[in-house]
Parts: sequence; structure tokens; C-alpha cells
Amino acid sequence: MDFETLTAILADQFDVDADSITEDTDILEDLGCTSMDAVELIVALESAIDIHIPDEAVDSIRTVGELMNYLTEHAEQEEE
Repeated sequence: MDFETLTAILADQFDVDADSITEDTDILEDLGCTSMDAVELIVALESAIDIHIPDEAVDSIRTVGELMNYLTEHAEQEEE
């Protein structure tokens, strides 16, 4: 998944302009992510890139950059 695709998913999920999302965007504070939003986001990401994201990983991800790094790293591992 590239950053543009991730920001498009985030923009759709949180009804914000994709251009306003940066790697430093805080998913909880800047996007207003609630626990229900987090579940919906994980489902959207898992279906978009065919990856499983465990709850423990969700709890440790705070920024869009951290999410991008996680997705990149783990998508590559699942391909192996």
C-alpha cells in the first residue's frame, strides 16, 4: 500500500481532506478516531491489502506514519 492509498482510506473513514493528512497526523487526536472508528478502519485496511492487524498492533500505532510503516513491514512479511 502506498501513502496516497492510505490517506484516501483515512480521508474516507474520517471525512477529512486527504491532502490534510501527513505522516505526523495523530490518528486519535487529529482525526478524532474513536474505538468504533478504529474497528472500521482496521476492517477497511485488512480488506484493502489482505492483511491481518492484531489488536495489540492497533494499540501501539499513534500516527499515520507509524501506521504506514506497520502496513509496509507486515504486508511484506505476509507475502513471504
